[in-house]
Amino acid sequence: MVELNTFSITARCARTGQLGVAAATGLPAVGMLCPFVRAGVGAVATQSFVNPYLGIWGLDLLAQGGDAGTVKELLLGRDPEPRKRQFTLVDRWGNSGAHTGEESDPWRGHLTGEDFAAAGNLLDGEEVLRSMVEIFRSTPGQPLVERLILALEAGQDAGGDRRGGRSAAVKVAYREDYPYLDLRVDQHPDPVSELRKTYEVVQRDLLPLLPDLPTRASLAEHSRDLSEGR
Repeated sequence: MVELNTFSITARCARTGQLGVAAATGLPAVGMLCPFVRAGVGAVATQSFVNPYLGIWGLDLLAQGGDAGTVKELLLGRDPEPRKRQFTLVDRWGNSGAHTGEESDPWRGHLTGEDFAAAGNLLDGEEVLRSMVEIFRSTPGQPLVERLILALEAGQDAGGDRRGGRSAAVKVAYREDYPYLDLRVDQHPDPVSELRKTYEVVQRDLLPLLPDLPTRASLAEHSRDLSEGR
């Protein structure tokens, strides 16, 4: 088993409908196994003795119309070892759910509310999550990716992972099947700070170009033109 001791926040922006996950951990490549996000559907973070299928199953169940609470219970029934798992989810309506198995490493726990769920294990204490939630709740007018990175920074400042940091990631979905943003720091002695630096470069050099990408709407229009011989 891969034990992903981490702290994370799963969230929705009520203004835009964007959905996202941010996470940091003392293992490499947290972005590989923890965040699962789908535009217009929901977001899931999987951690502790991580089962990535909780993210895959969770998004599929949310896509079928289930709300976060219902999907959480379905996932607990489907997983063979829920006592080892920790996961959070937020649906397209902003409902949230979370599970922390009793065999996750202490300190372990989660906090949930409208549009967010924060969770962690092998942390210095609950203050890590409280700090993340406080900054998320206090910044509703900022872009979701900024709020998620601010939450990671607050969690890190409050103690973060007891082993120190090695990787951090933030993933946001918005309207399209491809990510709006998918940033990963896979191995770094200060991954949350490095994630911030990476985001600042992306914000300057890449985000202004995203409106030029093909969209579902533009591709559908192109297909109609072809079928009508235009």
